Amino acid sequence: MALGSVLLEILQRPTIGEVLSEILIFVIPLWVAVAIGVIVGWAWRPKWASNLSREMLLDSKFQLPSCVSWVADDGGIQKDSLSVPSTLNSERSSSKIEKERSDLVMEDDLEHLSKLVEVTDGGPAWIQVMDRSTPNMNYQAWRRDPETGPPQYRSRTVYEDVTPDLMRDFFWDDEFRAEWDDMLLHAETLEECPTKGTMVVHWVRKFPFFCSDREYIIGRRIWESDQMYYCVTKGIPCSSVPRRNKPRRVDLYYSSWCIRAVESKRRDGQLTACEVMLFHHEDMGIPWEIAKLGVRQGMWGAVKKIEAGLRAYQKHRASAEPLSHSALMAQINTKVSADHLRSLESRTSDMLEIESQETPEKRAGNNIPKFLVIGGAIALACTLDRGLATKALIFGVARRFATGRRL
Repeated sequence: MALGSVLLEILQRPTIGEVLSEILIFVIPLWVAVAIGVIVGWAWRPKWASNLSREMLLDSKFQLPSCVSWVADDGGIQKDSLSVPSTLNSERSSSKIEKERSDLVMEDDLEHLSKLVEVTDGGPAWIQVMDRSTPNMNYQAWRRDPETGPPQYRSRTVYEDVTPDLMRDFFWDDEFRAEWDDMLLHAETLEECPTKGTMVVHWVRKFPFFCSDREYIIGRRIWESDQMYYCVTKGIPCSSVPRRNKPRRVDLYYSSWCIRAVESKRRDGQLTACEVMLFHHEDMGIPWEIAKLGVRQGMWGAVKKIEAGLRAYQKHRASAEPLSHSALMAQINTKVSADHLRSLESRTSDMLEIESQETPEKRAGNNIPKFLVIGGAIALACTLDRGLATKALIFGVARRFATGRRL
């Protein structure tokens, strides 16, 4: 109201010259404030902004997205355009890691996943970020920010009319994953252990907006205990696949889940639904705050896409088609007793409380002067000639910082 009355008073001046002079007197201080913000913001520019600029300038595959979403369309990238070193095929052997590399995914990984499930891992409290549902699925998600490392995510999904065995095979089936996961550009099994079911797989995934594709070398293994499946997948070192500039390799990767039968939402006393507890984090090489914004914007779309893929997989399995090699490997599990699993869980007795919102101390950490944030965003956007979508993303993140909102 005060600003409107001042402008109205200026426009009521008798001559155009007086109006223009009053407007100049009114606008000049604002421009001076913006200039100071830009100068100070440029000096304050953090290291990740320089890294982001370098990543965007080096990336020749940048495409303008139709929306800022974690689940993007193919964008014209052909899956068969990727080449894998010819030495990989000659080195593959069904028993190669039975003695040499079967320790890549060990019982310590089972212990860690079990403690994550029981919320006894000793990490920070979880903050709920989503609670949504469809007629055949309920979904809840949490996030936590450790002192070091990328944000970590925890989710609980209950699918109606799905068995744990089918759910286990669905997540392991790389051949069928290509039918529903349009971010998966390449998947290949490098090594496997036919006795323990341990696998080493090579993935290349497409990333949205300004990022280049990412490469993963994943070790994975499944344990079974008391009709529950503990599925561990994590990034591992692999010298047989040389590093390349593109796609960029992701070394820190963890995505594991626990699968079990639960009662249906129909409350008929039948265990006809399937619960999946997922724990995921990875260092994708982009600023974590921007990564959190991308995950938040695309989370629900990704969840619905997984359910659509699962229902298609149910029909695929009902058609009596032969099982893929990955699905067959998913059925090779290491069995552990419930008592042994409880002994692993009892090694840590610290219980963590799941929070539904951030603590005041956490919110106080975002107390950055607004003019620093906005000035830095202007300076960064002016140096990146990558189109309107990139600038919009930068200003969106800056606005959230300045207003103290969570990403």
